[in-house]
Amino acid sequence: MYVPQNSPDRCPACGDDYESVSRHADGFVVNLLDNERYRRVCFYPARSDDGDPALDCFHHTHATATGMADAADDEPVVPTERS
Repeated sequence: MYVPQNSPDRCPACGDDYESVSRHADGFVVNLLDNERYRRVCFYPARSDDGDPALDCFHHTHATATGMADAADDEPVVPTERS
């Protein structure tokens, strides 16, 4: 997994905080069914070091995906609708 340098502070696709980012220029699979760590992955267009098309994948935990990173663990998490 390639981790791009100079990653943005917030996810450019949704604006939320994220835990990590990876860049992929080849095929890959994302499966988040019953994932205890991540709630979603946002994809944002990028370029590989060679200039080829790639995708940056911004990995959001359950807390960062809803903007609730600082909320108490016992508070309900209500996802926001995005278009």
